[in-house]
Amino acid sequence: MEKGATTLAEEKKIRDNEDLLKIVMPEPERVTMPAREVEEQPAYLVNFANFYVSSFERDDLEIISEFDSDHNMVNINHYLLLNQPFTRKNLVKHVLVDHAHNFQAILDKMTEKTGVDPEAMTTYEDWSKWYEAERAKIESSLS
Repeated sequence: MEKGATTLAEEKKIRDNEDLLKIVMPEPERVTMPAREVEEQPAYLVNFANFYVSSFERDDLEIISEFDSDHNMVNINHYLLLNQPFTRKNLVKHVLVDHAHNFQAILDKMTEKTGVDPEAMTTYEDWSKWYEAERAKIESSLS
């Protein structure tokens, strides 16, 4: 046999060893999550959430905080801080998915304390006028 020549048995052994050294990547297991069911919120709640988010962006939640005895605003504000890159329209839509009950609790307290009817507040401007009227009730003092 010639030097450097390999037998069929040796060639098979080399191929078998090469097969052992190959890296085999398994196919990834793909899991798809079903789309989250988003129930449609009442218009008055969407209007209030829009006003709330706008007030949050302006750091002007002092009046609303007077109607939050159960720390609902903490939950809402935490969500808003984590999702600031959203546009306001998307932010309102998404915050209501998880925090509609928090907004409703604040509205219930507002109704109880001031008699405001959230369902009658059909626009952002309605909420803005109400907010300014509440602010005007606060006595000012000269220090």
